[in-house]
Amino acid sequence: MRKSHLSSRSISLWAVDDNVNLLIRYNMAKISNLALVHPDAKLADSVVVDAFVYIDRNVEIGENCHIHSHASVLAGARIGKNNEIFESAIIAAKPQDFRWKGEDSYVVIGDNNKIREQVIINRSIHAGGETRIGSNSFIMAQTHIGHDSVIGDYCVLGNSVKIAGDVKIGNYSILSSHALVHERCEIGDWVLIKGGCRVNGNVPPFVVMAHNPIAYFGVNAFILKKGNKSDAVIDDIAKCYRHVYQNSASVFNALRRIHEDIEPSPERKAITDFIEGHGMKLAALPQVDME
Repeated sequence: MRKSHLSSRSISLWAVDDNVNLLIRYNMAKISNLALVHPDAKLADSVVVDAFVYIDRNVEIGENCHIHSHASVLAGARIGKNNEIFESAIIAAKPQDFRWKGEDSYVVIGDNNKIREQVIINRSIHAGGETRIGSNSFIMAQTHIGHDSVIGDYCVLGNSVKIAGDVKIGNYSILSSHALVHERCEIGDWVLIKGGCRVNGNVPPFVVMAHNPIAYFGVNAFILKKGNKSDAVIDDIAKCYRHVYQNSASVFNALRRIHEDIEPSPERKAITDFIEGHGMKLAALPQVDME
């Protein structure tokens, strides 16, 4: 277990007097008298906790976080700085997996995230394991993030996105409302998944995917431009994916053509490394006529 850097005095304690729970506060944290905070929880002095929040044992919450009414932060939560967790969200919920037998595990959240109403984030099914949320992301209402998943930095997850266990989502990726990601899939950096899309395979970086069944929908050019990618870089990315998705070639041959036709660049390397690193198993590949 990682060593806490938070002060053990930054907690709120419950005492019992005539069978009535009274909140005793020894710090500068703004904790509602109607919140229930376990004595072993470690909260930075600047944390704001609203009424009817439940904070369990074995929880650490960093500076300038705001936990809104009716949210639950359960055992194993490790929350960084400047996060806002909205009403009825549940952080570090017990995993929804038959393989979990009660092992202690974690949800680790970075800094500067917005986690909206009724979001559920499950902790790992492995002893000491982690479900990890990066920094600067926006997770919208009723999204579910399954055990052992990893969400990168600067991501947007739309309303009611459903992410199964052991999923990886890269930096700067957007999943629109009601998107669904199957277990053990990986989504690369700078990807846009359109609303209602069902992701059942690995999605390489810089692309747009849509529909059910999932289909390649081009390069994520608008967001790439927002990320200061030049027109020439975006054009080379598009050329790479023409070989993969639009030339009726096998993935093996598509990789050969990418190396032959496209000048080396960090973006080309990211594409080829992703494809090779996943055994050439990608979502939405076209059927190749081998006759």
